[in-house]
Amino acid sequence: MLELRPNCECCDRDLPPGSRDAMICTFECTFCAGCAADVLGGTCPNCSGELVRRPVRPPAALARHPAATARTFNPDCRRKLTA
Repeated sequence: MLELRPNCECCDRDLPPGSRDAMICTFECTFCAGCAADVLGGTCPNCSGELVRRPVRPPAALARHPAATARTFNPDCRRKLTA
């Protein structure tokens, strides 16, 4: 089950569970659509995987399986792509 992480790891923007602007890789690293496209070029800076839109969990399922609350923020995410 996806964690539905609450924020962009690159800019720390809030990404609530219903957000259609959340992008993830296969390891669930989470970024906003802006960072994913404009900063990261569609590639996860952590694993080099493809970033795709995170699915939205239906409200009934979200009530039974809530989103994660732990935030991950790495302001140096841009540097990983050039390292």
